[in-house]
Parts: sequence; C-alpha cells; structure tokens
Amino acid sequence: MILIGFLHQCRNPRHVVKAYAFASVAKAEGVELLYFSPKQVNFKKHTISGYMYENGDWHKVESRFPDVIYNTGSPEKLANYKEIIEQLQSEIPFTTYSIGNKMSVYKRLKEAGEFTNHLIPSEIISNTNEFFDFLNMYSKVVFKPQDGHKGEGIIYIEKMGNLYKVNRDKRNKIANYYELENYISTCLKEESYLAQPYINSKTKNGINFDLRLHVQKNGSGEWVVTTIYPRFSLTDSIVTNINSGGATNYLIPFLKQEDPECTYDMERYLEVFALQLARHLDQLQMEKYNETLDEIGIDIGLDDMKKIWIYEVNWRPGCPPAFYLELDVVKNTIHYAIFLANKNKLNSTSD
Repeated sequence: MILIGFLHQCRNPRHVVKAYAFASVAKAEGVELLYFSPKQVNFKKHTISGYMYENGDWHKVESRFPDVIYNTGSPEKLANYKEIIEQLQSEIPFTTYSIGNKMSVYKRLKEAGEFTNHLIPSEIISNTNEFFDFLNMYSKVVFKPQDGHKGEGIIYIEKMGNLYKVNRDKRNKIANYYELENYISTCLKEESYLAQPYINSKTKNGINFDLRLHVQKNGSGEWVVTTIYPRFSLTDSIVTNINSGGATNYLIPFLKQEDPECTYDMERYLEVFALQLARHLDQLQMEKYNETLDEIGIDIGLDDMKKIWIYEVNWRPGCPPAFYLELDVVKNTIHYAIFLANKNKLNSTSD
C-alpha cells in the first residue's frame, strides 16, 4: 500500500486542522497517511516516529519511510530543519516546493517574457526617495510587504496635489509630505516592501474586486482548475482577502451580473489563462531548480478593458474559504501524491 508522508513543523497532528481532512481522504482512496515533523526522522534506521489516524484519533507509530511526501508546513519554520529536509528530498519525491516570494516570482516571469504583458510594474522600495519617485510616476500606488500573506499590511496611497490619501486596515487618512515620509520610513524599518501602480479593478457598481484562480495537478500529473472565484472589498479598503474582511461569491453569478453576454467567454478566458500560467511557472521551476509545483493560487485584477493583471502568485493557497471545496482540494493533492509515488516506483524498477 502506498504511504504518503504529511510533513509539518508541528509535532502533534491534533493541532493541525487540515491533517484530519488529508487522513480521511487518504483512507477513502486506499492509501495510508503518515503525519510527522522533521525531528521525528531517523536516517540511520530509515524510520519515522509519526502518527496515523485510526478510529477517530491520532496514534503514534514507528513507520518506514513514505513513498512520497506532501510538504505542508511553514517554509520559515521548516527552514530550521534544512539539512533534514534536503536529505529527505534526495531519497523521497516531494509533491511541492516553494515558488518563492512575490518579487522572486515577478522577476522570474519578467525574465521569461511570455507573461510580461500581464505583469504589474513592481519595485522593491529601499528608502523614502525611491518610494516618492515611484509615487510621482504613477500617482496611485499599492505598497505591500514582500513576504506578506492574507492581505495583511497592504497600503493604498494616492497623490492629491500637495497631500496624500493613505488607506490601511480599512481606515483613510490624509497626510502631508513629511507625515507620509515618516510613515513609509517606519514601514521600511520593520520589513521589506514593494510598490506597484494601482490597477482599477472594480465592478460596474464601483466595488474593488480581484479573482483567485486556484489550480492543482491531478492524479494524471496534469494541471486542472479547482475553482475560480471573485473577492470583494466591503469597505473603502482595496484589500479583498476574505481573512481581512472581504467577501466572495460564485464565479458565474458574478460574471452574469457584470456582463451577461460575455459570461461563457470570460469563464473560458480565465480558465485558459490559469492553466497556461501554471504550466509556464512549473516549467520555469523545473528549469531553474529541477523541481515541480503541484498547486498555486493566482490573484488577478481586470481593468476597464477586461485585461488580466497578475497581482501575485501564491504557493499552497489553501482551500477556498467557501463553497465546500476543501475535500476537492485535498483529493487532487492525494491523487497527485499517488501519481508521483507510482511514477517513482516505476522509474526505480526501470533503473
């Protein structure tokens, strides 16, 4: 029986909610799931002291090495176990690898050239002079942490003559030059930020929105669209992320509301774009690192001309916040893990 490893930095699976869904789906698919953390690996014995889910609870087990590993922990926390993880990667196929932060993905796509027309000009800001140069060039900018997630820390800044409108955390403030300079300086001392020109992605009723294109590999190793859904800001904020107070809806009702005559064409347009970008990034990852991707979340905006602009690409975007699609996401991951395990066994046999 195929054994799938579920690698996470937390030693106790009872504290990791998604582990329950993975264990249930694995059992339904006729494979075993071993939950473990890096410190539980014994390379001398070629064993892992982990957990398996049986009869409604997690039980400690001493197990052989898994046939494939789903790497699902925090990249920052797992970085503390770099040597252990690299040794595991040398012996066992991983389903997924980090795609990098916002700027590294942007640079990779820009260098490759194929999707340049959909990239929003992005610049890492090192000091206030660079920030004001960027703001003077575009007038309306988005200022966000380079390693941010869930819409946290995103700031909208608009030049209004000699004053500036600043929107953060659903609050608007009017600042003069010196107040804004001090504010940006404080932000830059805390973490690395990048700036982008603001894209006017609004519904016909003037509500800020973006679209999440969630794509995964399936049991045949092919990219498929798991879901596409719009996200809206319910306040003056430009942040649409659900975790930051945004809202969502099903795609088709949203498209029909915006432009009923183009609903089918727009749906196909978004699906084709999502699959093309996923395949392209997967190819770039293989060329640069000899690694593959298995799941990404692409956040895009649509301007007044319905042109797609890529806000960012998220590695392991997690399950959609609604629509009861959690098990669909998990099934695709389990099916792809089975595909990888069988492929690796076949390659080992032929060698």
